[in-house]
Amino acid sequence: MMAAPLGIIMLDTTFPRPPGDVGNPASWPFPVLYRTVSGATARRVVSGQDGPLLDAFVAAGEDLHRAGACAVTTSCGFLVLRQQALAARLPLPVATSSLLQVAAVAATLPLCRQVGVITYDASALTAAHFAAAGLTAVPPVAGLPRGGAFHGMIEGGQPYDRAALGAELRAVARGLIARVPDIGALVLECTNLPPFSALLAEDTGLPVYDILTLGRWLHAAATPPAPAAEGN
Repeated sequence: MMAAPLGIIMLDTTFPRPPGDVGNPASWPFPVLYRTVSGATARRVVSGQDGPLLDAFVAAGEDLHRAGACAVTTSCGFLVLRQQALAARLPLPVATSSLLQVAAVAATLPLCRQVGVITYDASALTAAHFAAAGLTAVPPVAGLPRGGAFHGMIEGGQPYDRAALGAELRAVARGLIARVPDIGALVLECTNLPPFSALLAEDTGLPVYDILTLGRWLHAAATPPAPAAEGN
C-alpha cells in the first residue's frame, strides 16, 4: 500500500528547485502534494507581512487534507510565526518550520554545546520567531549575505549556480562556528538549503537538521507502519 502523502504549502516563487529542495518531489522518500499560496512572495513572508494571507494558507492546508495529505509543512521557515494559528485551524498535524527542531536538537547535545541556526535573513529572524518555535532564548544565528548567491537566485532572478551557493553556505557556517565555537549542531531555517546539508555535515563534522529531517519525522508519526504479524 502506498504511503499517504505529506502536504507542503508553497510560497509563490519561480526560482529553480533541485533535488534536496523542499519543492522538488524527488527530495522526499514518500509521496508529497503541493499547494501554492498566491501572493506569498519570499520577501513578504520573510518580512512578516504575510498576516493578511493567513486564510489563504489555511485554505491551502484544507485542500491538501481533502486531497489525502496526512500532515502539512511549508516551504519557508519564517512561517513559524503562523504555527499556532495554522495548527489550531487545520484538521491534521502541522509543522511549519525547521526551527521547531531547535529545542529537540538542543536536548541531544551536551550541556556545553548549543544549536546554531543558519537563516535566509538574520536581520528578519527575531525573538518572536524563536518564541513561536517554543524557545525561551535566541540561539546563535548566522544569515546568508544580502547580495549573495542565494538572495540573488531567490529574489533577484539570477541563475542557479550550485558551486557558488555551496561555497557561500559553507562560508556562513564556518563563520558561525568561528564566532561561537561551542556549536554542536546546525539547524537550517531556509528550505532551499537542504541540497547542501550533506556538504555542511562533511565540512563541519556536525549533525545538520533541515526541513527534510522535519518532514520525514512528521510523516513517520502521521503514517505509522502496520504492526508485524505475530509468529505462530
